[in-house]
Amino acid sequence: MTDSSLLDSIRAGYAFETPAVELGATVVDGQPHADAPVRVPLASLTKHGLVAGATGTGKTKSLQVMAEQLSAAGVPVFLADIKGDLSGIATPGEGGEKLTSRSASVGQDWQATGYPTEFLTLGGQGTGVPIRTTITSFGPTLLSKVLGLNATQESSLGLIFHFADKQGLALLDLKDLRAVIQHLVSDEGKAELKALGGLSSATAGVILRQLIAFEDQGADVFFGEPEFDTADLLRVADDGRGVVSCLELPAVQQRPQLFSTFLMWLLADLFQDLPEVGDVDKPKLVFFFDEAHLLFDEASKPFQDAIEQTVRLIRSKGVGVFFVTQSPKDVPADVLAQLGNRVQHQLRAFTPEDAKAIKAAVTTYPHTDYDLEELLTQLGTGEAVVTVLGDKGTPTPVAHTMMRAPQSLMAPSAPELLEQTTTASPLAPRYSEALDRESAYEKLSAKLQAAPAEDEPKGEGAAPQQAKAPKAPKQPKEKPGLVEQVVGSSAFKSALRSAGTVIGREITRSLFGTSRRRR
Repeated sequence: MTDSSLLDSIRAGYAFETPAVELGATVVDGQPHADAPVRVPLASLTKHGLVAGATGTGKTKSLQVMAEQLSAAGVPVFLADIKGDLSGIATPGEGGEKLTSRSASVGQDWQATGYPTEFLTLGGQGTGVPIRTTITSFGPTLLSKVLGLNATQESSLGLIFHFADKQGLALLDLKDLRAVIQHLVSDEGKAELKALGGLSSATAGVILRQLIAFEDQGADVFFGEPEFDTADLLRVADDGRGVVSCLELPAVQQRPQLFSTFLMWLLADLFQDLPEVGDVDKPKLVFFFDEAHLLFDEASKPFQDAIEQTVRLIRSKGVGVFFVTQSPKDVPADVLAQLGNRVQHQLRAFTPEDAKAIKAAVTTYPHTDYDLEELLTQLGTGEAVVTVLGDKGTPTPVAHTMMRAPQSLMAPSAPELLEQTTTASPLAPRYSEALDRESAYEKLSAKLQAAPAEDEPKGEGAAPQQAKAPKAPKQPKEKPGLVEQVVGSSAFKSALRSAGTVIGREITRSLFGTSRRRR
Protein backbone atom coordinates (compact mmCIF):
# COMPACT_ATOMS: atom_id res chain seq x y z
CA MET A 1 0.00 0.00 0.00
CA THR A 2 1.33 3.45 -0.91
CA ASP A 3 1.56 6.26 1.61
CA SER A 4 -1.32 8.03 -0.10
CA SER A 5 -3.61 5.01 -0.05
CA LEU A 6 -2.65 4.31 3.61
CA LEU A 7 -3.69 7.83 4.57
CA ASP A 8 -6.95 7.50 2.62
CA SER A 9 -7.70 4.22 4.35
CA ILE A 10 -7.12 5.72 7.80
CA ARG A 11 -9.15 8.85 7.01
CA ALA A 12 -12.09 6.70 5.95
CA GLY A 13 -11.71 4.30 8.89
CA TYR A 14 -11.77 7.06 11.51
CA ALA A 15 -14.38 9.35 9.91
CA PHE A 16 -17.11 8.85 12.51
CA GLU A 17 -20.38 10.76 12.46
CA THR A 18 -20.86 10.41 16.22
CA PRO A 19 -19.00 12.37 18.97
CA ALA A 20 -15.47 11.07 19.51
CA VAL A 21 -12.34 11.50 21.62
CA GLU A 22 -9.46 12.85 19.54
CA LEU A 23 -6.29 10.83 20.10
CA GLY A 24 -3.88 12.33 17.58
CA ALA A 25 -2.80 12.35 13.95
CA THR A 26 -1.57 9.62 11.61
CA VAL A 27 2.20 9.40 11.11
CA VAL A 28 3.65 8.45 7.71
CA ASP A 29 7.39 8.53 7.01
CA GLY A 30 7.98 10.17 10.35
CA GLN A 31 5.61 13.08 9.72
CA PRO A 32 2.19 13.56 11.40
CA HIS A 33 -0.73 14.35 9.08
CA ALA A 34 -3.30 16.55 10.78
CA ASP A 35 -5.80 15.84 7.98
CA ALA A 36 -5.83 12.14 8.97
CA PRO A 37 -6.98 12.27 12.60
CA VAL A 38 -7.16 9.18 14.81
CA ARG A 39 -10.21 9.09 17.08
CA VAL A 40 -12.37 6.80 19.19
CA PRO A 41 -16.19 7.19 19.33
CA LEU A 42 -17.58 8.00 22.78
CA ALA A 43 -20.08 5.17 22.43
CA SER A 44 -17.28 2.67 21.79
CA LEU A 45 -15.56 3.40 25.08
CA THR A 46 -17.91 0.99 26.88
CA LYS A 47 -16.22 -1.74 24.80
CA HIS A 48 -13.20 -1.21 27.07
CA GLY A 49 -9.57 -0.78 26.12
CA LEU A 50 -5.87 -1.23 26.74
CA VAL A 51 -3.20 1.45 27.07
CA ALA A 52 0.18 -0.29 27.11
CA GLY A 53 3.82 0.62 26.76
CA ALA A 54 7.19 0.51 28.45
CA THR A 55 8.09 2.96 31.22
CA GLY A 56 8.60 6.50 29.91
CA THR A 57 6.85 6.01 26.55
CA GLY A 58 3.91 8.32 27.30
CA LYS A 59 1.05 6.00 28.24
CA THR A 60 0.20 8.06 31.34
CA LYS A 61 -0.12 11.20 29.20
CA SER A 62 -2.30 9.29 26.74
CA LEU A 63 -4.79 8.39 29.44
CA GLN A 64 -4.64 12.01 30.66
CA VAL A 65 -5.59 13.19 27.15
CA MET A 66 -8.51 10.78 27.08
CA ALA A 67 -9.66 11.73 30.59
CA GLU A 68 -9.64 15.45 29.71
CA GLN A 69 -11.84 15.01 26.66
CA LEU A 70 -14.20 12.66 28.45
CA SER A 71 -14.64 15.23 31.21
CA ALA A 72 -15.27 17.95 28.61
CA ALA A 73 -17.95 15.70 27.05
CA GLY A 74 -19.75 15.37 30.39
CA VAL A 75 -18.47 11.86 31.18
CA PRO A 76 -17.23 11.19 34.76
CA VAL A 77 -13.77 9.60 34.93
CA PHE A 78 -11.96 7.53 37.54
CA LEU A 79 -8.14 7.59 37.58
CA ALA A 80 -5.85 5.51 39.76
CA ASP A 81 -2.89 7.84 40.38
CA ILE A 82 -0.20 5.37 41.40
CA LYS A 83 2.81 7.52 40.56
CA GLY A 84 1.27 10.71 41.92
CA ASP A 85 1.50 12.78 38.73
CA LEU A 86 -2.10 12.62 37.46
CA SER A 87 -3.24 15.20 39.99
CA GLY A 88 -2.07 17.78 37.43
CA ILE A 89 -5.36 17.28 35.57
CA ALA A 90 -6.91 19.83 37.96
CA THR A 91 -4.39 22.54 36.97
CA PRO A 92 -4.10 24.33 33.58
CA GLY A 93 -1.03 23.18 31.67
CA GLU A 94 2.10 25.18 30.93
CA GLY A 95 2.65 26.01 27.28
CA GLY A 96 5.87 26.50 25.41
CA GLU A 97 7.36 26.66 21.93
CA LYS A 98 7.91 22.91 21.69
CA LEU A 99 4.39 22.13 22.87
CA THR A 100 2.85 24.69 20.50
CA SER A 101 4.73 23.23 17.53
CA ARG A 102 3.77 19.65 18.36
CA SER A 103 0.11 20.57 18.89
CA ALA A 104 -0.07 22.38 15.56
CA SER A 105 1.44 19.39 13.75
CA VAL A 106 -1.39 17.11 14.93
CA GLY A 107 -4.15 19.68 14.37
CA GLN A 108 -4.72 20.37 18.07
CA ASP A 109 -5.95 23.76 19.21
CA TRP A 110 -4.08 23.62 22.51
CA GLN A 111 -5.41 25.76 25.35
CA ALA A 112 -4.27 25.48 28.95
CA THR A 113 -7.22 23.99 30.86
CA GLY A 114 -7.86 22.49 34.28
CA TYR A 115 -10.70 20.04 34.85
CA PRO A 116 -13.08 19.49 37.79
CA THR A 117 -11.29 16.99 40.00
CA GLU A 118 -12.08 15.12 43.21
CA PHE A 119 -9.02 13.87 45.10
CA LEU A 120 -9.46 10.57 46.93
CA THR A 121 -7.12 8.48 49.09
CA LEU A 122 -7.30 4.96 50.50
CA GLY A 123 -8.14 5.26 54.18
CA GLY A 124 -6.93 8.86 54.32
CA GLN A 125 -3.31 7.91 53.57
CA GLY A 126 -2.46 11.09 51.70
CA THR A 127 -4.27 14.26 50.70
CA GLY A 128 -7.85 13.67 49.64
CA VAL A 129 -11.24 12.41 50.77
CA PRO A 130 -10.78 8.99 52.43
CA ILE A 131 -12.18 5.88 50.73
CA ARG A 132 -13.05 2.99 53.02
CA THR A 133 -15.08 -0.16 52.71
CA THR A 134 -16.29 -2.68 55.25
CA ILE A 135 -14.87 -6.19 55.40
CA THR A 136 -18.36 -7.58 54.67
CA SER A 137 -18.64 -5.51 51.49
CA PHE A 138 -15.10 -6.36 50.39
CA GLY A 139 -15.95 -10.04 50.61
CA PRO A 140 -13.91 -13.23 51.01
CA THR A 141 -12.77 -13.59 47.38
CA LEU A 142 -11.00 -10.24 47.12
CA LEU A 143 -9.69 -10.47 50.68
CA SER A 144 -8.19 -13.89 49.91
CA LYS A 145 -6.31 -12.32 46.98
CA VAL A 146 -4.94 -9.59 49.26
CA LEU A 147 -3.89 -12.06 51.96
CA GLY A 148 -2.31 -14.48 49.48
CA LEU A 149 -4.50 -17.42 50.51
CA ASN A 150 -4.64 -20.67 48.54
CA ALA A 151 -7.88 -22.19 47.22
CA THR A 152 -8.55 -24.23 50.38
CA GLN A 153 -7.96 -21.25 52.65
CA GLU A 154 -10.13 -19.02 50.42
CA SER A 155 -12.99 -21.53 50.72
CA SER A 156 -12.52 -21.60 54.49
CA LEU A 157 -12.59 -17.80 54.67
CA GLY A 158 -15.91 -17.94 52.82
CA LEU A 159 -17.28 -20.21 55.57
CA ILE A 160 -16.17 -17.68 58.20
CA PHE A 161 -18.04 -14.90 56.36
CA HIS A 162 -21.08 -17.19 56.15
CA PHE A 163 -20.93 -17.84 59.90
CA ALA A 164 -20.70 -14.10 60.67
CA ASP A 165 -23.66 -13.33 58.38
CA LYS A 166 -25.84 -15.98 60.02
CA GLN A 167 -24.91 -14.90 63.55
CA GLY A 168 -25.56 -11.21 62.86
CA LEU A 169 -21.91 -10.32 63.52
CA ALA A 170 -21.15 -7.27 61.42
CA LEU A 171 -17.67 -7.40 59.86
CA LEU A 172 -16.82 -3.73 59.49
CA ASP A 173 -13.05 -3.68 59.98
CA LEU A 174 -10.13 -6.09 60.37
CA LYS A 175 -10.49 -6.41 64.13
CA ASP A 176 -14.04 -7.69 63.62
CA LEU A 177 -12.89 -10.49 61.34
CA ARG A 178 -9.98 -11.26 63.64
CA ALA A 179 -12.36 -11.48 66.61
CA VAL A 180 -14.66 -13.93 64.78
CA ILE A 181 -11.75 -16.22 63.85
CA GLN A 182 -10.31 -16.07 67.37
CA HIS A 183 -13.75 -16.99 68.72
CA LEU A 184 -14.03 -19.98 66.39
CA VAL A 185 -10.64 -21.40 67.39
CA SER A 186 -11.23 -20.78 71.12
CA ASP A 187 -12.66 -23.32 73.57
CA GLU A 188 -15.98 -21.45 73.56
CA GLY A 189 -16.27 -21.58 69.79
CA LYS A 190 -15.15 -25.14 69.11
CA ALA A 191 -18.71 -26.41 68.75
CA GLU A 192 -19.54 -23.68 66.23
CA LEU A 193 -16.28 -24.38 64.36
CA LYS A 194 -17.20 -28.05 64.16
CA ALA A 195 -20.68 -27.17 62.88
CA LEU A 196 -19.14 -25.32 59.93
CA GLY A 197 -17.88 -28.65 58.62
CA GLY A 198 -15.32 -27.67 56.01
CA LEU A 199 -13.35 -25.35 58.30
CA SER A 200 -10.49 -26.82 60.35
CA SER A 201 -8.87 -25.11 63.31
CA ALA A 202 -5.47 -25.36 61.58
CA THR A 203 -6.71 -23.51 58.48
CA ALA A 204 -8.49 -20.92 60.62
CA GLY A 205 -5.19 -20.39 62.45
CA VAL A 206 -3.32 -19.80 59.19
CA ILE A 207 -5.91 -17.23 58.09
CA LEU A 208 -5.70 -15.53 61.47
CA ARG A 209 -1.89 -15.24 61.27
CA GLN A 210 -2.10 -13.78 57.75
CA LEU A 211 -4.73 -11.33 58.92
CA ILE A 212 -2.67 -10.18 61.91
CA ALA A 213 0.40 -9.65 59.68
CA PHE A 214 -1.75 -7.70 57.21
CA GLU A 215 -3.10 -5.53 60.03
CA ASP A 216 0.41 -4.93 61.39
CA GLN A 217 1.36 -3.45 58.00
CA GLY A 218 -1.14 -0.65 58.65
CA ALA A 219 -3.83 -1.97 56.30
CA ASP A 220 -6.54 -1.59 58.95
CA VAL A 221 -7.09 2.06 57.92
CA PHE A 222 -8.58 0.97 54.59
CA PHE A 223 -11.45 -0.95 56.18
CA GLY A 224 -14.28 0.48 58.24
CA GLU A 225 -16.98 3.09 58.10
CA PRO A 226 -18.26 5.34 56.68
CA GLU A 227 -18.23 3.13 53.60
CA PHE A 228 -17.63 4.87 50.29
CA ASP A 229 -20.62 4.90 47.95
CA THR A 230 -19.36 4.24 44.41
CA ALA A 231 -22.30 6.28 43.07
CA ASP A 232 -20.21 9.31 44.07
CA LEU A 233 -17.89 8.50 41.14
CA LEU A 234 -20.70 9.35 38.69
CA ARG A 235 -20.94 13.08 39.39
CA VAL A 236 -21.07 15.93 36.87
CA ALA A 237 -19.91 19.45 37.74
CA ASP A 238 -22.19 22.50 37.62
CA ASP A 239 -20.74 23.49 34.24
CA GLY A 240 -21.71 20.13 32.72
CA ARG A 241 -18.22 18.62 32.68
CA GLY A 242 -17.68 15.18 34.17
CA VAL A 243 -15.89 15.08 37.53
CA VAL A 244 -12.49 13.36 37.42
CA SER A 245 -12.08 11.22 40.55
CA CYS A 246 -8.33 10.91 41.11
CA LEU A 247 -7.40 8.23 43.65
CA GLU A 248 -3.94 8.93 45.07
CA LEU A 249 -1.99 5.75 45.74
CA PRO A 250 1.73 6.54 46.29
CA ALA A 251 1.35 6.07 50.07
CA VAL A 252 0.40 2.41 49.63
CA GLN A 253 3.02 1.28 47.12
CA GLN A 254 4.36 -1.18 49.69
CA ARG A 255 1.04 -3.06 49.38
CA PRO A 256 0.51 -3.29 45.62
CA GLN A 257 -1.95 -6.19 45.81
CA LEU A 258 -4.10 -4.23 48.23
CA PHE A 259 -4.64 -1.20 46.02
CA SER A 260 -5.09 -3.22 42.80
CA THR A 261 -7.65 -5.45 44.55
CA PHE A 262 -9.30 -2.38 46.10
CA LEU A 263 -9.77 -0.98 42.60
CA MET A 264 -11.41 -4.25 41.61
CA TRP A 265 -13.76 -3.85 44.57
CA LEU A 266 -14.79 -0.43 43.27
CA LEU A 267 -15.52 -1.94 39.86
CA ALA A 268 -17.41 -4.91 41.32
CA ASP A 269 -19.47 -2.59 43.53
CA LEU A 270 -20.38 -0.44 40.52
CA PHE A 271 -21.40 -3.57 38.63
CA GLN A 272 -23.62 -4.64 41.50
CA ASP A 273 -25.38 -1.29 42.00
CA LEU A 274 -25.80 0.20 38.51
CA PRO A 275 -28.91 -0.58 36.42
CA GLU A 276 -28.75 -2.15 32.97
CA VAL A 277 -28.70 0.50 30.22
CA GLY A 278 -27.52 -1.43 27.14
CA ASP A 279 -25.90 0.60 24.36
CA VAL A 280 -25.40 4.26 25.22
CA ASP A 281 -24.33 7.34 23.26
CA LYS A 282 -21.63 8.01 25.83
CA PRO A 283 -20.44 6.14 28.92
CA LYS A 284 -21.79 6.81 32.39
CA LEU A 285 -18.22 6.39 33.68
CA VAL A 286 -14.81 5.47 32.27
CA PHE A 287 -12.53 3.66 34.71
CA PHE A 288 -8.74 3.71 34.12
CA PHE A 289 -7.10 0.76 35.89
CA ASP A 290 -3.40 1.69 36.12
CA GLU A 291 -0.64 -0.88 36.82
CA ALA A 292 -3.13 -3.59 35.86
CA HIS A 293 -0.53 -6.36 36.05
CA LEU A 294 -0.69 -6.13 39.85
CA LEU A 295 -4.27 -7.36 39.75
CA PHE A 296 -3.38 -10.51 37.84
CA ASP A 297 -0.09 -11.41 39.55
CA GLU A 298 -0.49 -14.81 41.26
CA ALA A 299 -4.27 -14.63 40.74
CA SER A 300 -6.16 -17.91 40.82
CA LYS A 301 -8.11 -19.14 37.78
CA PRO A 302 -11.50 -18.51 39.50
CA PHE A 303 -10.36 -14.96 40.35
CA GLN A 304 -9.38 -14.29 36.73
CA ASP A 305 -12.68 -15.77 35.56
CA ALA A 306 -14.54 -13.38 37.84
CA ILE A 307 -12.57 -10.41 36.43
CA GLU A 308 -13.38 -11.52 32.89
CA GLN A 309 -17.07 -11.87 33.68
CA THR A 310 -17.20 -8.48 35.43
CA VAL A 311 -15.46 -6.74 32.51
CA ARG A 312 -17.69 -8.46 29.97
CA LEU A 313 -20.95 -7.64 31.76
CA ILE A 314 -20.26 -4.15 33.12
CA ARG A 315 -20.39 -2.65 29.63
CA SER A 316 -24.18 -3.17 29.75
CA LYS A 317 -24.18 -0.84 32.79
CA GLY A 318 -22.63 1.94 30.69
CA VAL A 319 -19.14 1.69 32.23
CA GLY A 320 -15.95 1.54 30.18
CA VAL A 321 -12.77 0.04 31.63
CA PHE A 322 -9.24 0.73 30.39
CA PHE A 323 -6.39 -1.41 31.67
CA VAL A 324 -3.08 0.48 31.74
CA THR A 325 0.06 -1.64 31.91
CA GLN A 326 3.50 -2.15 30.37
CA SER A 327 2.77 -5.07 28.06
CA PRO A 328 -0.36 -6.77 26.68
CA LYS A 329 0.97 -10.06 28.10
CA ASP A 330 0.32 -8.65 31.59
CA VAL A 331 -3.40 -9.14 30.96
CA PRO A 332 -4.80 -12.71 30.64
CA ALA A 333 -5.93 -13.65 27.15
CA ASP A 334 -9.60 -14.04 28.11
CA VAL A 335 -9.64 -10.52 29.58
CA LEU A 336 -7.58 -9.08 26.71
CA ALA A 337 -10.18 -10.41 24.29
CA GLN A 338 -12.75 -8.09 25.90
CA LEU A 339 -10.69 -4.94 25.19
CA GLY A 340 -11.80 -3.54 21.86
CA ASN A 341 -9.73 -0.31 21.89
CA ARG A 342 -5.92 -0.45 21.83
CA VAL A 343 -3.38 2.34 22.36
CA GLN A 344 0.01 0.62 22.23
CA HIS A 345 3.12 2.66 22.98
CA GLN A 346 6.67 1.43 22.45
CA LEU A 347 7.61 -2.10 23.52
CA ARG A 348 11.23 -2.93 24.28
CA ALA A 349 12.91 -6.18 23.25
CA PHE A 350 15.89 -6.59 25.58
CA THR A 351 15.45 -10.33 26.10
CA PRO A 352 14.18 -13.32 24.09
CA GLU A 353 11.08 -13.28 26.28
CA ASP A 354 10.47 -9.63 25.33
CA ALA A 355 10.78 -10.49 21.64
CA LYS A 356 8.30 -13.32 22.08
CA ALA A 357 5.87 -10.95 23.82
CA ILE A 358 6.08 -8.52 20.88
CA LYS A 359 5.29 -11.29 18.41
CA ALA A 360 2.30 -12.27 20.52
CA ALA A 361 1.10 -8.65 20.68
CA VAL A 362 1.28 -8.30 16.89
CA THR A 363 -1.07 -11.26 16.41
CA THR A 364 -3.82 -9.43 18.34
CA TYR A 365 -4.06 -6.59 15.79
CA PRO A 366 -6.18 -6.50 12.63
CA HIS A 367 -4.36 -7.11 9.34
CA THR A 368 -2.16 -4.17 8.36
CA ASP A 369 0.59 -3.28 5.90
CA TYR A 370 2.72 -1.96 8.77
CA ASP A 371 5.63 -4.09 9.91
CA LEU A 372 4.32 -4.02 13.46
CA GLU A 373 7.17 -6.00 15.00
CA GLU A 374 9.59 -3.34 13.85
CA LEU A 375 7.27 -0.36 14.40
CA LEU A 376 6.41 -1.27 18.02
CA THR A 377 10.09 -1.15 18.99
CA GLN A 378 10.77 2.13 17.16
CA LEU A 379 7.90 4.31 18.35
CA GLY A 380 9.02 7.62 19.85
CA THR A 381 7.79 9.05 23.14
CA GLY A 382 4.21 10.20 22.72
CA GLU A 383 3.63 7.92 19.70
CA ALA A 384 1.41 4.85 19.66
CA VAL A 385 -0.08 2.18 17.42
CA VAL A 386 -3.86 2.56 17.63
CA THR A 387 -6.88 0.54 16.60
CA VAL A 388 -10.37 1.05 18.07
CA LEU A 389 -13.91 -0.11 17.51
CA GLY A 390 -15.71 2.25 15.15
CA ASP A 391 -19.24 3.58 15.52
CA LYS A 392 -20.55 0.44 13.80
CA GLY A 393 -18.60 -1.90 16.06
CA THR A 394 -15.95 -2.91 13.52
CA PRO A 395 -12.17 -2.50 14.12
CA THR A 396 -10.58 0.56 12.54
CA PRO A 397 -7.38 0.37 10.47
CA VAL A 398 -4.17 0.16 12.49
CA ALA A 399 -2.69 3.66 12.66
CA HIS A 400 0.77 4.86 13.68
CA THR A 401 -0.30 7.89 15.74
CA MET A 402 1.31 11.02 17.12
CA MET A 403 -0.72 11.47 20.31
CA ARG A 404 -2.15 14.81 21.39
CA ALA A 405 -0.67 16.64 24.38
CA PRO A 406 -2.64 17.08 27.62
CA GLN A 407 -4.05 20.58 28.13
CA SER A 408 -3.74 20.23 31.90
CA LEU A 409 -0.48 20.16 33.85
CA MET A 410 1.83 17.24 32.96
CA ALA A 411 3.11 17.13 36.56
CA PRO A 412 1.54 16.92 40.03
CA SER A 413 -0.69 19.80 41.10
CA ALA A 414 0.55 22.02 43.91
CA PRO A 415 -0.04 20.57 47.42
CA GLU A 416 -1.99 23.74 48.30
CA LEU A 417 -4.51 23.02 45.52
CA LEU A 418 -4.99 19.44 46.72
CA GLU A 419 -5.62 20.69 50.27
CA GLN A 420 -8.07 23.38 49.15
CA THR A 421 -9.96 21.02 46.84
CA THR A 422 -10.24 18.35 49.54
CA THR A 423 -11.44 20.82 52.18
CA ALA A 424 -14.09 22.25 49.83
CA SER A 425 -15.25 18.85 48.57
CA PRO A 426 -18.96 18.06 49.10
CA LEU A 427 -17.84 14.51 49.99
CA ALA A 428 -15.58 15.58 52.87
CA PRO A 429 -18.34 15.93 55.52
CA ARG A 430 -19.57 12.41 54.75
CA TYR A 431 -16.29 10.48 54.64
CA SER A 432 -13.57 12.40 56.49
CA GLU A 433 -14.22 11.11 60.02
CA ALA A 434 -13.90 7.37 60.66
CA LEU A 435 -16.72 5.67 62.60
CA ASP A 436 -16.54 2.65 64.90
CA ARG A 437 -20.02 1.42 65.78
CA GLU A 438 -20.88 -1.84 67.54
CA SER A 439 -19.93 -4.82 65.42
CA ALA A 440 -18.49 -8.34 65.75
CA TYR A 441 -15.51 -7.28 67.89
CA GLU A 442 -17.65 -5.49 70.48
CA LYS A 443 -20.31 -8.22 70.60
CA LEU A 444 -17.83 -11.06 71.04
CA SER A 445 -15.80 -9.10 73.61
CA ALA A 446 -18.96 -8.45 75.64
CA LYS A 447 -19.90 -12.12 75.43
CA LEU A 448 -16.43 -13.14 76.64
CA GLN A 449 -16.57 -10.73 79.59
CA ALA A 450 -20.05 -11.86 80.59
CA ALA A 451 -19.21 -15.59 80.59
CA PRO A 452 -16.99 -15.68 83.76
CA ALA A 453 -19.55 -13.69 85.75
CA GLU A 454 -22.24 -16.24 84.95
CA ASP A 455 -20.06 -19.21 85.91
CA GLU A 456 -18.26 -17.59 88.90
CA PRO A 457 -18.00 -20.12 91.78
CA LYS A 458 -19.28 -19.00 95.17
CA GLY A 459 -16.63 -18.79 97.89
CA GLU A 460 -16.87 -18.97 101.65
CA GLY A 461 -17.76 -15.31 101.91
CA ALA A 462 -20.66 -15.57 99.54
CA ALA A 463 -24.02 -14.53 100.89
CA PRO A 464 -26.21 -17.45 101.90
CA GLN A 465 -29.06 -18.22 99.55
CA GLN A 466 -32.55 -17.51 100.75
CA ALA A 467 -34.68 -20.52 101.51
CA LYS A 468 -36.73 -21.49 98.53
CA ALA A 469 -40.46 -21.04 98.88
CA PRO A 470 -42.44 -24.25 98.61
CA LYS A 471 -43.69 -24.93 95.11
CA ALA A 472 -47.37 -24.36 94.51
CA PRO A 473 -49.25 -27.42 93.40
CA LYS A 474 -49.41 -27.76 89.61
CA GLN A 475 -52.65 -26.79 87.97
CA PRO A 476 -53.98 -29.09 85.29
CA LYS A 477 -52.68 -27.85 81.88
CA GLU A 478 -55.27 -26.80 79.36
CA LYS A 479 -54.98 -28.35 75.98
CA PRO A 480 -53.63 -25.64 73.59
CA GLY A 481 -55.70 -24.61 70.62
CA LEU A 482 -54.59 -24.95 67.00
CA VAL A 483 -53.11 -21.43 66.77
CA GLU A 484 -51.16 -21.90 70.00
CA GLN A 485 -49.83 -25.22 68.73
CA VAL A 486 -48.60 -23.64 65.49
CA VAL A 487 -47.07 -20.58 67.18
CA GLY A 488 -45.36 -22.74 69.78
CA SER A 489 -43.89 -25.18 67.30
CA SER A 490 -40.13 -25.23 66.69
CA ALA A 491 -40.69 -24.96 62.94
CA PHE A 492 -42.64 -21.71 63.34
CA LYS A 493 -40.02 -20.24 65.67
CA SER A 494 -37.24 -21.13 63.22
CA ALA A 495 -39.13 -19.54 60.33
CA LEU A 496 -39.72 -16.42 62.42
CA ARG A 497 -36.02 -16.13 63.26
CA SER A 498 -35.11 -16.50 59.58
CA ALA A 499 -37.65 -13.89 58.54
CA GLY A 500 -36.32 -11.47 61.15
CA THR A 501 -32.79 -12.01 59.87
CA VAL A 502 -33.80 -11.33 56.27
CA ILE A 503 -35.86 -8.26 57.15
CA GLY A 504 -33.16 -6.76 59.36
CA ARG A 505 -30.13 -7.63 57.26
CA GLU A 506 -30.21 -8.33 53.55
CA ILE A 507 -26.80 -9.12 52.11
CA THR A 508 -26.38 -9.51 48.35
CA ARG A 509 -23.12 -10.76 46.91
CA SER A 510 -21.71 -10.15 43.45
CA LEU A 511 -19.42 -12.17 41.21
CA PHE A 512 -16.50 -11.50 43.55
CA GLY A 513 -18.44 -12.25 46.71
CA THR A 514 -18.50 -8.52 47.44
CA SER A 515 -21.69 -7.35 49.09
CA ARG A 516 -23.73 -4.33 49.91
CA ARG A 517 -25.63 -4.34 53.18
CA ARG A 518 -29.13 -2.92 52.73
CA ARG A 519 -31.43 -1.86 55.56
